[in-house]
Amino acid sequence: MRSMLVLLRHELRLLASLGLWVARRRHGVGAGTGFGYARGQGTMMLGFGFVIVIESITMSVLLRNYPAVQRAWFTVDLYTLVIIIGMHAASVVRPHVLDAGSLRVRRAAHVDLRIPLEKIARVRRESRHTHERAEGELNLAIAAQTTVTLELTEPVAHFTFLGRRRDVRLVRLHADDADSFVKAVTQARNARSPLPDVSATRPA
Repeated sequence: MRSMLVLLRHELRLLASLGLWVARRRHGVGAGTGFGYARGQGTMMLGFGFVIVIESITMSVLLRNYPAVQRAWFTVDLYTLVIIIGMHAASVVRPHVLDAGSLRVRRAAHVDLRIPLEKIARVRRESRHTHERAEGELNLAIAAQTTVTLELTEPVAHFTFLGRRRDVRLVRLHADDADSFVKAVTQARNARSPLPDVSATRPA
Protein backbone atom coordinates (compact mmCIF):
# COMPACT_ATOMS: atom_id res chain seq x y z
CA MET A 1 0.00 0.00 0.00
CA ARG A 2 2.80 2.38 0.92
CA SER A 3 4.55 1.67 -2.39
CA MET A 4 1.37 2.48 -4.30
CA LEU A 5 1.04 5.81 -2.47
CA VAL A 6 4.66 6.64 -3.24
CA LEU A 7 4.13 5.85 -6.93
CA LEU A 8 0.94 7.91 -7.04
CA ARG A 9 2.65 10.90 -5.40
CA HIS A 10 5.53 10.61 -7.85
CA GLU A 11 3.23 10.53 -10.88
CA LEU A 12 1.31 13.54 -9.58
CA ARG A 13 4.61 15.41 -9.37
CA LEU A 14 5.36 14.46 -12.97
CA LEU A 15 1.98 15.78 -14.10
CA ALA A 16 2.52 18.98 -12.11
CA SER A 17 5.92 19.32 -13.76
CA LEU A 18 4.26 19.17 -17.18
CA GLY A 19 2.12 22.14 -16.17
CA LEU A 20 5.16 24.09 -14.97
CA TRP A 21 7.04 23.23 -18.16
CA VAL A 22 4.22 24.53 -20.35
CA ALA A 23 4.04 27.68 -18.21
CA ARG A 24 7.86 28.03 -18.37
CA ARG A 25 8.16 28.13 -14.61
CA ARG A 26 10.57 26.36 -12.27
CA HIS A 27 9.91 24.64 -8.98
CA GLY A 28 11.64 25.55 -5.74
CA VAL A 29 14.15 28.10 -7.05
CA GLY A 30 12.79 31.18 -5.28
CA ALA A 31 15.57 33.64 -4.44
CA GLY A 32 18.24 31.05 -5.18
CA THR A 33 20.10 30.24 -8.40
CA GLY A 34 19.01 27.31 -10.54
CA PHE A 35 21.43 25.09 -12.44
CA GLY A 36 19.99 22.88 -15.16
CA TYR A 37 21.01 19.30 -15.84
CA ALA A 38 18.43 18.03 -18.35
CA ARG A 39 20.17 19.03 -21.59
CA GLY A 40 22.18 15.82 -21.77
CA GLN A 41 19.12 13.56 -21.70
CA GLY A 42 16.94 15.36 -24.25
CA THR A 43 17.91 13.17 -27.21
CA MET A 44 17.51 9.98 -25.19
CA MET A 45 14.04 10.93 -23.95
CA LEU A 46 13.02 11.93 -27.47
CA GLY A 47 14.15 8.48 -28.63
CA PHE A 48 12.06 6.76 -25.96
CA GLY A 49 9.03 8.79 -26.97
CA PHE A 50 9.55 7.99 -30.65
CA VAL A 51 9.69 4.26 -29.90
CA ILE A 52 6.40 4.46 -27.98
CA VAL A 53 4.69 6.31 -30.85
CA ILE A 54 5.90 3.77 -33.44
CA GLU A 55 4.82 0.89 -31.20
CA SER A 56 1.38 2.42 -30.72
CA ILE A 57 0.86 2.85 -34.47
CA THR A 58 2.08 -0.68 -35.21
CA MET A 59 -0.12 -2.30 -32.55
CA SER A 60 -3.14 -0.29 -33.66
CA VAL A 61 -2.78 -1.84 -37.12
CA LEU A 62 -2.18 -5.35 -35.78
CA LEU A 63 -5.14 -5.14 -33.37
CA ARG A 64 -7.60 -3.45 -35.73
CA ASN A 65 -9.89 -6.51 -35.57
CA TYR A 66 -9.89 -6.40 -31.76
CA PRO A 67 -11.13 -2.91 -30.92
CA ALA A 68 -11.35 -3.44 -27.15
CA VAL A 69 -7.75 -4.66 -26.94
CA GLN A 70 -6.69 -1.95 -29.38
CA ARG A 71 -8.16 0.78 -27.16
CA ALA A 72 -6.59 -0.71 -24.03
CA TRP A 73 -3.17 -0.90 -25.68
CA PHE A 74 -3.46 2.65 -26.99
CA THR A 75 -4.37 3.89 -23.49
CA VAL A 76 -1.31 2.19 -21.97
CA ASP A 77 0.97 3.60 -24.67
CA LEU A 78 -0.48 7.09 -24.25
CA TYR A 79 -0.01 6.93 -20.48
CA THR A 80 3.59 5.72 -20.93
CA LEU A 81 4.30 8.59 -23.32
CA VAL A 82 2.90 11.12 -20.83
CA ILE A 83 5.11 9.68 -18.08
CA ILE A 84 8.22 9.87 -20.29
CA ILE A 85 7.48 13.50 -21.19
CA GLY A 86 6.69 14.19 -17.53
CA MET A 87 10.06 12.79 -16.45
CA HIS A 88 11.88 15.10 -18.83
CA ALA A 89 9.69 18.03 -17.79
CA ALA A 90 10.48 17.33 -14.13
CA SER A 91 14.19 17.41 -14.92
CA VAL A 92 13.79 20.78 -16.64
CA VAL A 93 11.61 22.52 -14.04
CA ARG A 94 13.37 21.07 -10.96
CA PRO A 95 16.99 22.23 -11.34
CA HIS A 96 19.72 22.09 -8.74
CA VAL A 97 19.29 25.16 -6.52
CA LEU A 98 21.99 27.14 -4.73
CA ASP A 99 20.95 29.67 -2.10
CA ALA A 100 22.64 31.49 0.75
CA GLY A 101 22.60 28.52 3.10
CA SER A 102 22.35 25.29 1.14
CA LEU A 103 22.70 23.43 -2.11
CA ARG A 104 19.61 21.54 -3.24
CA VAL A 105 20.63 18.61 -5.43
CA ARG A 106 17.85 17.14 -7.54
CA ARG A 107 17.03 14.67 -10.28
CA ALA A 108 13.58 14.89 -11.86
CA ALA A 109 10.81 14.34 -9.29
CA HIS A 110 12.38 11.53 -7.27
CA VAL A 111 15.60 12.96 -5.78
CA ASP A 112 15.67 16.15 -3.74
CA LEU A 113 18.62 16.37 -1.34
CA ARG A 114 19.38 19.56 0.57
CA ILE A 115 23.03 19.93 1.63
CA PRO A 116 24.01 22.73 4.03
CA LEU A 117 26.90 24.70 2.54
CA GLU A 118 29.02 24.27 5.67
CA LYS A 119 28.95 20.50 5.11
CA ILE A 120 30.56 20.78 1.67
CA ALA A 121 34.28 20.10 2.08
CA ARG A 122 35.19 20.01 -1.63
CA VAL A 123 33.46 20.63 -4.95
CA ARG A 124 35.24 19.84 -8.19
CA ARG A 125 34.67 19.40 -11.91
CA GLU A 126 34.94 15.69 -12.66
CA SER A 127 33.45 13.89 -15.66
CA ARG A 128 32.62 10.24 -15.07
CA HIS A 129 30.76 7.78 -17.28
CA THR A 130 30.84 4.74 -15.01
CA HIS A 131 29.37 4.63 -11.53
CA GLU A 132 29.57 1.64 -9.24
CA ARG A 133 27.29 1.61 -6.24
CA ALA A 134 29.28 2.17 -3.04
CA GLU A 135 28.38 2.75 0.58
CA GLY A 136 28.09 6.44 1.40
CA GLU A 137 28.01 7.58 -2.24
CA LEU A 138 25.13 9.00 -4.27
CA ASN A 139 25.43 9.07 -8.06
CA LEU A 140 22.89 11.19 -9.92
CA ALA A 141 23.91 10.51 -13.50
CA ILE A 142 22.15 12.00 -16.50
CA ALA A 143 22.57 9.95 -19.68
CA ALA A 144 25.09 7.84 -17.71
CA GLN A 145 27.29 10.88 -16.97
CA THR A 146 28.14 13.01 -13.96
CA THR A 147 30.24 16.17 -14.23
CA VAL A 148 30.56 17.41 -10.63
CA THR A 149 31.72 15.72 -7.44
CA LEU A 150 30.87 16.95 -3.94
CA GLU A 151 32.79 15.73 -0.92
CA LEU A 152 31.06 16.36 2.42
CA THR A 153 32.51 16.94 5.86
CA GLU A 154 29.92 14.63 7.43
CA PRO A 155 27.09 12.42 6.18
CA VAL A 156 23.73 13.85 5.15
CA ALA A 157 20.56 11.77 5.07
CA HIS A 158 19.25 10.82 1.65
CA PHE A 159 15.96 8.97 1.32
CA THR A 160 15.50 6.64 -1.61
CA PHE A 161 12.43 6.55 -3.83
CA LEU A 162 10.66 4.15 -1.46
CA GLY A 163 11.79 5.99 1.66
CA ARG A 164 14.83 3.99 2.77
CA ARG A 165 17.44 6.16 4.47
CA ARG A 166 21.02 6.29 3.20
CA ASP A 167 23.74 8.42 4.76
CA VAL A 168 25.98 9.84 2.03
CA ARG A 169 29.33 11.62 2.22
CA LEU A 170 30.05 11.89 -1.49
CA VAL A 171 27.64 13.08 -4.18
CA ARG A 172 28.23 12.96 -7.92
CA LEU A 173 25.81 14.88 -10.13
CA HIS A 174 25.40 16.34 -13.58
CA ALA A 175 25.20 20.03 -14.41
CA ASP A 176 24.83 21.40 -17.92
CA ASP A 177 27.34 24.15 -17.12
CA ALA A 178 29.57 22.33 -14.67
CA ASP A 179 32.24 25.03 -14.53
CA SER A 180 29.75 27.74 -13.53
CA PHE A 181 28.15 25.38 -11.03
CA VAL A 182 31.48 24.58 -9.34
CA LYS A 183 32.48 28.25 -9.26
CA ALA A 184 29.17 29.34 -7.75
CA VAL A 185 29.15 26.63 -5.07
CA THR A 186 32.78 27.36 -4.18
CA GLN A 187 32.08 31.08 -3.82
CA ALA A 188 28.96 30.48 -1.74
CA ARG A 189 30.78 27.98 0.46
CA ASN A 190 33.76 30.31 0.97
CA ALA A 191 31.47 33.19 1.85
CA ARG A 192 30.21 31.20 4.85
CA SER A 193 33.43 29.49 5.93
CA PRO A 194 36.59 29.51 3.80
CA LEU A 195 37.65 26.14 2.45
CA PRO A 196 41.04 24.92 3.68
CA ASP A 197 44.04 25.71 1.51
CA VAL A 198 44.66 22.28 -0.02
CA SER A 199 47.92 23.38 -1.63
CA ALA A 200 49.39 24.18 1.80
CA THR A 201 48.92 20.58 2.91
CA ARG A 202 50.58 19.01 -0.13
CA PRO A 203 54.24 18.05 0.04
CA ALA A 204 56.56 20.21 -2.00
